[in-house]
Amino acid sequence: QVQLVESGGGLVQAGGSLRLSCAASGRTFGMYTMGWFRQGPGKEREFVAAISGSGVSTDYDDSVKGRFTISRDNAKNMVYLQMISLKPEDTAVYYCAAQRVGWSTRRYINDYDYWGRGTQVTVSS
Repeated sequence: QVQLVESGGGLVQAGGSLRLSCAASGRTFGMYTMGWFRQGPGKEREFVAAISGSGVSTDYDDSVKGRFTISRDNAKNMVYLQMISLKPEDTAVYYCAAQRVGWSTRRYINDYDYWGRGTQVTVSS
């Protein structure tokens, strides 16, 4: 069982930055592919970024590539999402998720086994 708790959300002006954190429980954290997803008002939950268990591989949705950076610290059971050059369309609840299946399914919501409760990010124009 893995429990995930996100933090770091808030209100920021367009062009600003935020760093989201996700704290995970469990002794096998390094075996999980970790992902960040988001759900904007009236929208479906969508993939943002993912990182492999070792941290060597990362993947980003085109909408955030070059602006967001995902990282992890397996010694601390933490995953981060550094967000810069934020835009109003980045406004959403951001969720951290973990899956054991493997890297090939990193973009598929239904393949994630564990989810956090989310943290709100609001970008004002």
